[in-house]
Amino acid sequence: MADDRPVPLDEYPVHQVPLSMKHVATGDRNAYDRCIFHVIDDEGSALLIIGLGVYPNLGVIDAYATLRLGDTLHAVRASDALGDDRMRLHVGPVSVGVLQPLREFVLECDPDPDDPDGLSFMIRWSAGFPPLWEPHHQQRRGGRLTLEGKRFVQAGRCHGVLRVGGEEIQLTPDRWTGTRDRSWGVRTVPGEDGGRLAEDHPTEGFHWLWSPVHLGDRFLMVIVQEDADGHRSLNDATLVRPGHRDRQLGWPQPEITYRSGTRHPERALVRLGDIRKPMELEMEVLTSSPLALGAGYPPADDWQHGTWQGRDWTDRRTYDLTEPHPLAGYGVTDHAARFRLDGRTGHGIFEHGSFGRHDPSGFTGFDSVAP
Repeated sequence: MADDRPVPLDEYPVHQVPLSMKHVATGDRNAYDRCIFHVIDDEGSALLIIGLGVYPNLGVIDAYATLRLGDTLHAVRASDALGDDRMRLHVGPVSVGVLQPLREFVLECDPDPDDPDGLSFMIRWSAGFPPLWEPHHQQRRGGRLTLEGKRFVQAGRCHGVLRVGGEEIQLTPDRWTGTRDRSWGVRTVPGEDGGRLAEDHPTEGFHWLWSPVHLGDRFLMVIVQEDADGHRSLNDATLVRPGHRDRQLGWPQPEITYRSGTRHPERALVRLGDIRKPMELEMEVLTSSPLALGAGYPPADDWQHGTWQGRDWTDRRTYDLTEPHPLAGYGVTDHAARFRLDGRTGHGIFEHGSFGRHDPSGFTGFDSVAP
């Protein structure tokens, strides 16, 4: 018999439906609730990504941390059975401590007792701006809703310490930028057959750009999602400046320069603007972390989010990024980047994925690359 006793979160007046906070309002197996943090070295030598998610209808909690340092990607992944205390954001060696909601966090990865040179860290992540809602995000395959997410994003600064390979790296707020994304809803978890709708509605192409940028006294968020023919299903550009109303910057027009023979971006120019003042956002990639390696995003073949690995599962590994990793080319990549806008220089993430046909870029299919 299921244990339906109240859970600690039921003590608080936060209920949205007449259910215990142990349950979500949907029975969809793909329900999720997770956070992602980026820790960016402004000089481009390192990019740390930390994520933690829960999957209430699968009974799973999992987390990951990946560090790109030079040409090596260090990864820690952990998974466990989801318990009743949803305010305890801790799985295996990885934890996210909420010191002050929407403002202050502590990100930790405990050392590996069997490998003292493995990845570990303790980092204070501090928001520099109020959270910004992203557009409501929906995707359908045929008539079926396959993704519906509510998300907000922030940028800030980081300080603390990273340890890996016998090296200790001190993080200081003047050099280390932070961005983060908080999302929940429904998002496909591996383990189900798409059935007739997947067969009748194959994906011809997908083009994605998600870019939070810290620009000193202001914060910019740009999002673009396009189908194979360039039709946009997600579109936004907003500039946040504390003490001022958020400024809408119209329809972003990205021009991405790819490395020859690939779809790996090296730089980009994104035209922004409103009726008052058009602007141009310049982007230069500093270092890159493919999310299909270590971080559990599709089409990863060694672990993906929400999949049951058994209790107390932890996995640590490294990837040599000088070697070819074919799956990485068919997944989204987070690029730590330097940006320039309206005379200001800043840093942030240029998250990009382009697969299959994309008419505006001149890509004709899944095997098409930049000349």
